[in-house]
Amino acid sequence: MNLTILYRGSLVSCNYGCEYCPFAKRQQTAAELSIDRQALERFTDWIATQRQHQFSILFTPWGEALIHPAYQQALAKLSHLPNVNKAAIQTNLSCQLDWVEKCNKEKLALWSTFHPEWVPREKFMAKCLELDRRGVRFSAGVVGFPKFKSEIAALRRELPSHIYLWINAVKRELPQLSEEDRRFFESIDPLYHLNTHYYPSYGKSCRAGASVISVDGSGTMRRCHFIKEAIGNIYEPNFERALGDRTCSNQTCHCHIGYVHLDYLNLGRVFGSGILERRPMG
Repeated sequence: MNLTILYRGSLVSCNYGCEYCPFAKRQQTAAELSIDRQALERFTDWIATQRQHQFSILFTPWGEALIHPAYQQALAKLSHLPNVNKAAIQTNLSCQLDWVEKCNKEKLALWSTFHPEWVPREKFMAKCLELDRRGVRFSAGVVGFPKFKSEIAALRRELPSHIYLWINAVKRELPQLSEEDRRFFESIDPLYHLNTHYYPSYGKSCRAGASVISVDGSGTMRRCHFIKEAIGNIYEPNFERALGDRTCSNQTCHCHIGYVHLDYLNLGRVFGSGILERRPMG
């Protein structure tokens, strides 16, 4: 079986303080971080035992994970496992990057977000160029606030052309977005329009719950991050029995990590093997 896992443990702290993020600048105690680390280690150890299955894993933490060595070590370990096809993570790239040399770079991928209000463009740019120089696959992107347009334009000019720069649509502000701003975002990210929709999903066929699942620190399985109902636990014997084709129970889906798995959108044609780290083919 080939299974994609979106893993989100109990980490909810970040070293940035973006105004739109509920976890901005939240601090966790050493005891809380230890609980998250132990759960992460249990998860990676479990993956190593499941040699009858192939896994693609995307870490989607509520916060910044790569400033914690445990997540760097987890990616390194997973990337060397023969039953792991990809080990990816969402990150603000504020960490040092020497740890990537311990990874199998053929399997490592980063979904990297630039936050202009918290880090100078030159610093983020240097991290992107370092990743590129080290041979790590990654995408880079920015949340699509018009106030960031000058920084976004400069970042696109300075990034090598083969590095995809995505723009995350701010859904609540789309009705007020000017046509000029929309055209600007589309000029930077040709796929921007894909992220501007609330896709009808109720009753639609989706790979979530069959070949894609969400897993938390306790091993609880859900179809995806956006459906709260648990369907099982990966640490239970024969966890695979909980998997199966299901139609979506939500009315709409609007986040990349969700709608890319809706069958009718057929976005595998667009992103191919880079679907987890939001990196299109070509």
